[in-house]
Amino acid sequence: MPATPAWPPRSTPRLFIEDRLAPGARIELDKAQTRYLTTVMRRQEGDPVRVFDDATGDYVARIVQAGGARCTLEVEEKLAGREQVPDLWLCAAPVHKDNFALVAEKASELGVRRLLPVVTQRCQHARVNEDRLRKRMIEAAEQCERSALPKLGATQKLAALLGRWPADRTLFVCDETGGAPAARAFADISGPAAILIGPEGGFAPEEREAILALPQSRGIALGPRILRAETAAIAAVSLWMGAAGDWT
Repeated sequence: MPATPAWPPRSTPRLFIEDRLAPGARIELDKAQTRYLTTVMRRQEGDPVRVFDDATGDYVARIVQAGGARCTLEVEEKLAGREQVPDLWLCAAPVHKDNFALVAEKASELGVRRLLPVVTQRCQHARVNEDRLRKRMIEAAEQCERSALPKLGATQKLAALLGRWPADRTLFVCDETGGAPAARAFADISGPAAILIGPEGGFAPEEREAILALPQSRGIALGPRILRAETAAIAAVSLWMGAAGDWT
């Protein structure tokens, strides 16, 4: 007997929807989403579309109206609930806008639960475009079958972050002064965790002293090579996912 075709087909476009979804709901797409579906993907009325909302999960919907600058979907059924992600925060000093957007994109792909921009003394790009970061995270989630987006925290100074640090969350600090090999440190310590990445110029001495004075902090090393800030963030998260996250 011939195999039953997968439903919806793997080629079905997938979109993030801001509103909470449920079977029977109608969705009016914005201009960018409408153009993507009707012009780029050449979808028409009756075609399926996969949608997710970062709250309840993945659904299959169908295009019920497509004309001009408007496109309406109707949700038909739920495919899966929102995925569970490990309890890992990424606290990163902002770098050049394109590179920091890359950090946000990869945080979404890799399964980070929360992204916190942290301003330090040597930050050369302290201003953060939150809309740009969220757009990159959404695009990554759409393309990589993710149904949970990292929660983007408000930009804050390092002192404020340390002053409110949760007592039960380990803070792994990536710094040129080194520490225990990251993979070993991640495997040895369980529970809620966070990774702190400094700016291009590293932490100022007084910042490093304040960070390491925090009882929950652990200095780690990412190997023998000097890494750019965005590379260090991606590498550290990948190592944590392999040692203590959901890649094990």
